Amino acid sequence: MVTLIDTGMSTLTGGRVKRLEPWLKDETFMVTYGDGVSNIDLHKLVQFHRYHGRLATVTAVRPPARFGGLIFEGDLVTQFTEKPQIGEGWINGGFLVLEPAIFNYLDGDQSSLEADALERLAADRQLVAYRHEGFWQCMDTLRDVRLLEGLWHSGKPPWKVW
Repeated sequence: MVTLIDTGMSTLTGGRVKRLEPWLKDETFMVTYGDGVSNIDLHKLVQFHRYHGRLATVTAVRPPARFGGLIFEGDLVTQFTEKPQIGEGWINGGFLVLEPAIFNYLDGDQSSLEADALERLAADRQLVAYRHEGFWQCMDTLRDVRLLEGLWHSGKPPWKVW
């Protein structure tokens, strides 16, 4: 069964989750922002979450850098690197597993899932990260949409599992 909950245009991410409390107050549940495409193994994600026994698990991904890099020796360019990964580069990939206690971290429609819940969960040592090394791509811009459409039309989109 699918239930659609209209949370309104001005409700923030945490408020949207908070409005689900009457339906999800007794069981582990998953949340996604809906603007990311990935080949995350959701069964492994949930197993990881249960193994760690925390209130929340976020999927960490490392998107490729958008631009090539330059390595210098003084003013001389000694190497050009094509789209290097800068530093650790882990970000919130937008696939989360949550326990009902998350609702205690959310006050209402103006709650931010990230600032009001995830940051506090991290401070309380209740947030773990499932590191996904596979395919992940956001779909925030027209450039992203065109990239994903091209992958789909190639016949071998990396997120397709069937």
